[in-house]
Amino acid sequence: MLEQLSSVFFDEANELLDNLEEQLLTLSDNPTDAETISAVFRAMHTIKGSAAMFGYNDISAFTHEVESALDQVRNGIIPVEPDLIDLTLKARDHIRVMLGAGTEVSDDIKKASENLILEFKVYISKHGGSSADSASTIAKKAQAQKTEDTAPSNTWRIKFRPSKTIMQNGTRPELLIKELTELGQATVVPFYNELPPLSEMDSELCYFSWDIILTTTKTENDIQDVFIFVDQDTKIEVEKIDLLPGENNKIGEILIARHEVAREDIDKIIDEKKLIGTILVDKNLISEDRVQSALAEQQHLKSLSETGRAIPQNVAASQQTVRISSQKLDQLVDLVGELVTFNAQLEQQAIKTDNATFKNMSEKCGRISVMLRDVSMGLRMVPINTLFSRFRRTVHDLAGQLKKNIELITEGAETELDKTVVEKLNDPLLHLIRNSVDHGIESPEERSEAGKNPMGRVTLSAKHVGAFILISITDNGKGLDKDAIRAKGIQKELIKAEDNLTDSEIYNLIFQPGFSTAKQVSSISGRGVGLDVVKKDISALGGSVSIETEKGKGTSFILKIPLTLAIIDGMLTTISDTRYIVPLNTIAECMQYKADESQKDDLIITTELHGKPLPCINLRKFFKVNAPFSAKQEIVAVYDNDKVIGLIFDKILGSNQTVIKPIGRLYDNCAGINGSTILGDGSVALILDVLNLTELLHKATKD
Repeated sequence: MLEQLSSVFFDEANELLDNLEEQLLTLSDNPTDAETISAVFRAMHTIKGSAAMFGYNDISAFTHEVESALDQVRNGIIPVEPDLIDLTLKARDHIRVMLGAGTEVSDDIKKASENLILEFKVYISKHGGSSADSASTIAKKAQAQKTEDTAPSNTWRIKFRPSKTIMQNGTRPELLIKELTELGQATVVPFYNELPPLSEMDSELCYFSWDIILTTTKTENDIQDVFIFVDQDTKIEVEKIDLLPGENNKIGEILIARHEVAREDIDKIIDEKKLIGTILVDKNLISEDRVQSALAEQQHLKSLSETGRAIPQNVAASQQTVRISSQKLDQLVDLVGELVTFNAQLEQQAIKTDNATFKNMSEKCGRISVMLRDVSMGLRMVPINTLFSRFRRTVHDLAGQLKKNIELITEGAETELDKTVVEKLNDPLLHLIRNSVDHGIESPEERSEAGKNPMGRVTLSAKHVGAFILISITDNGKGLDKDAIRAKGIQKELIKAEDNLTDSEIYNLIFQPGFSTAKQVSSISGRGVGLDVVKKDISALGGSVSIETEKGKGTSFILKIPLTLAIIDGMLTTISDTRYIVPLNTIAECMQYKADESQKDDLIITTELHGKPLPCINLRKFFKVNAPFSAKQEIVAVYDNDKVIGLIFDKILGSNQTVIKPIGRLYDNCAGINGSTILGDGSVALILDVLNLTELLHKATKD
C-alpha cells in the first residue's frame, strides 16, 4: 500500500511540476499577475508539504527555501524579473531530478540544491528582500494581510471521511485538519460514533471523521489541495454554503441545505412545541451527530454576522473528478473492441438464422456497443493543450540560447485527440518547433533591418476536420529558400539538375534523411537529423505532412492526423478471397469499373472521374493475387492531399466498424498494409495504408 501511495505522490508531484512550468512561463509574460503568482506559490507549497509527509526531507527542505522567496514575491516585497523566472524554472527542474533520486539523494544533488538556494538568497538580497523580517518587510506583509482580509470570502462545508487505514499509509488526519484551520475561520466538528471499546481498538486504524465549516478567501482548489495525497478510499466533499450569515438561519433550513432531511419532514413537525433537532432524532429521521454538526454550522454563520463578513449568493455546485490510470483506459478500449467484434459475429448469425427476435436483439446490442465505443473513446480523448504546454519551455530556452526574441502562441488548445496519438506526436512537434526557432525566425537585428517586429512568433494551432485533426506549426520568419534547397538536393544527388520540379516537390526534399542547408552545425540543429524522423513518425500514425511557405513572410508545417488509433469506421472490400479495409475518413467516393483484360497486368490504370483523369492502383496486381480475372470491378476513390486517386477492388462489401489489431513485426515491411481486424465470421481483413499507397503511385508514375 505504501508503494501505491508513493506512486500517487510521484504522479501528483510531476503533474504539479508540469503545471508549475506553464504558470512560470505565463508569469514571464505578465509579471504582476497576482493570481499566477499565487498559483506558483501554492504549487511549491503543496510539493513541500507532500514531500515531508512521505519522508522526502531533502525535497521538502529545498522547496521550503524556494517557497520563502516566492512568499516575498506574493507579498510584494521583491519583484518578478526574468532572472527570477529562470531561477525558479531551474528549481523546478531540480525538484524533478530529486524526485528521480528518491529518498537516497546523492552529494552532487545536495550540492546543486545548496547552490540554487544561494542564488535565490542573492536575488532576494539584491532586490531588497530578507530572510529575516525587517521593519519594511513586516509593513509590507501587514499590508498584504490587510488586502487579503478585505477580499471577498466564502464559507465552505467540508465533509472529511478518512478511510480506516489512512494512518497506515503515512497520512496524519489531524495535520490535514490543522492545515484547513490555517486557511481561515474554521469550526471543526468531530464524529467518533464508530469508536470501538478500548479492548477492541487498533491503534493503527482511524475511527474518526470530521465536518469543517470554513470561511476563507481561498478557492475550492486551495481546499482540495490539502487532501491531494489522501488514499482513494477517503471521501472528501467540499460544498459552498449559500446561506447568509446571521441569526435568521434556522436549524431546519440548514439541515435542508445540507441534504440531511427533506423539507416535507420539516413541514410535518414544524407545529410541534419541541426543538426541531430533538424531534428529528426521536423520529429516527436523522442521527444526533448530524444535528450537532448543523448546530455548529448555525453558530459559525452567526459569528460571521458578528464579524461582518459576507458570503456571496448564486453558488455553483462543486464538481467531482476521478483520476484513473491510462492502463485501465487502454484495457477498457480493448474490451470495447472485443465487444464490437462479438457484435459483428452476432449480427452475422442473426442474418443467417433469419430469426426476427434474434435480429432485434442483435440490432439493440449493436446500438449499445456503438454508444459504449463512443463513451470509451471519449475517455481516451485529451486536450492537445497537454502537449502544447510542454513547448513553451522549449521555445523559452532555445530563444535564450540563440539570443532571439520569440513568443509562442497556441490556438485551439482545447481540441481533443486520442491520448495514444498525443504521446506519439511529442517528438515530431519538438523537431518542427526547434526547426522554426533555429532556422525560421531571424535574429532581432535581421528582423529590424527587414522592417519586421524584433519579436518573432511561432504559432501552434489545432482544429478538427472530419475524422482528422490538423496541427500547424507556423513561424513569421524568413521562409524556406527554394534555390538553396534545390542546390542542396542536386549536391546530394537526390534530384538531377535538369529535373523540372514543382515548388512543393522541392520543399519536400527537406524531409530526406541527412538533408540540411545549415551552414554551421550547432548543438540545436544543422546535422540533417529530425525532419526525416518527422515524416516517418507522422506516416506511422496514418497522417501526412505538408509545407506552405513564402519568402520573407514565414513557413507553416501542416500535420494531418487521424483522431484515434483504436477503433475506426472502414469500408470492407474484397479481391478474390482476401478482404481489405479502407479507412472511411480517406474515401472520397466509390464507383463501378468495367475492367479491360488487356490491363490486368498493369500496376497503374487510368480511368475518368467526373470527366477528369483518375490514376488508379490495380491492387490485384500490387498484391500479386493469383485468381481468375473479373471484368466487373469497383473503384474506391481516396484523398491524396488536394487530389484523388483510385484503388481497384473486385467488390465493395459495405461499411464496417473496425477494431485495429497489430499485424506483428514479421509484417512490418509489407507495403500498403498497416494493420488488421477480425470480421464477424472470425476471418481476418487487412487495413490498407492509403498514404503509403498514394506515395507508391506517385513514385511509379515518375519512374
